[in-house]
Amino acid sequence: MKNNYSNIFIFNKKTLKKVINNLDNDHVAGLPTETVYGLGGNAYKKKSIEKIFNLKKRPNFNPLIIHYYDLKLAMNDIVINDNFIKLYKHFCPGPITFILNRKYNSKINPIACAKLKTIAIRFPKHRIIRSILKEINYPLAMPSANKSSNVSPTNAKDVFDEFKTKVNLIINGGKCTVGIESTVIDLTGFPKILRPGIINKNEIQKILKLKMNKKSDNKKIKSPGMMKKHYSPGIPIIINQKKHDGKSAYIYLGKKNINNKKFFSLSKNSSLDEAASNLYKVFRLIKKKGFKKIQIRNIPNIGSGIAINDRIKRASYS
Repeated sequence: MKNNYSNIFIFNKKTLKKVINNLDNDHVAGLPTETVYGLGGNAYKKKSIEKIFNLKKRPNFNPLIIHYYDLKLAMNDIVINDNFIKLYKHFCPGPITFILNRKYNSKINPIACAKLKTIAIRFPKHRIIRSILKEINYPLAMPSANKSSNVSPTNAKDVFDEFKTKVNLIINGGKCTVGIESTVIDLTGFPKILRPGIINKNEIQKILKLKMNKKSDNKKIKSPGMMKKHYSPGIPIIINQKKHDGKSAYIYLGKKNINNKKFFSLSKNSSLDEAASNLYKVFRLIKKKGFKKIQIRNIPNIGSGIAINDRIKRASYS
């Protein structure tokens, strides 16, 4: 990505120092992960957390995900259990978030956890965020780097489009490989998936050797991604559309009508993983092209399609 933006920086030793200095002084930064770009700040500092909430215009009852390099620092903040250890060993670092009970003496600022007794934690895989986390002695509170309910960013320019120069430091880590937010699993009781992601229920059940309920009945917001309206490009979305209405943007899988400028394929090969990684990119592209409405053809509700359908359902909520 060509950089014509004063607050977007390539990652090197010099910018690593710049990022750390930024975070040490309670500022926030736009940082890449394998899922989406995040708005990161020192999770121990009230000032940093308040900046994140204010920039995103995020409701204070919606907790943030706390990002760690590895388990060593996280042990100061979490109450571990066998299910967590099994999933951590198999999937981390990677696109999975755990809801655990928070230790009484945790230094995480309570605002980051929406003053809940639980905490949402993740161990990201992207080399840049891991390089940063390895060099600091505090975890990062880091929700997606977009205004609340908007489409999550999957490249550095998306972050700029959301905040312009209100975020003075954005690291260009290229396009996010996963492209949608992490799977969120509540491990404070019997395991429940609160937000589907690229790591699916079947994979988790195989590791835990148990069968989870089809749908969580937990109405309390214990993690990001549980609000009814989310991931919205700011124009109406109509899902499960078999026919194009002739004027709207039409999202689908496959190669049919590939040359039609109103048709947008998430994956020419109908790969659900690829479709997930392209979803937000296509949402943003359609909005920039000036379309007034989006139609989406049925997406198979298997594998990564479950996560895609969760996102488009919330994006279509009005």
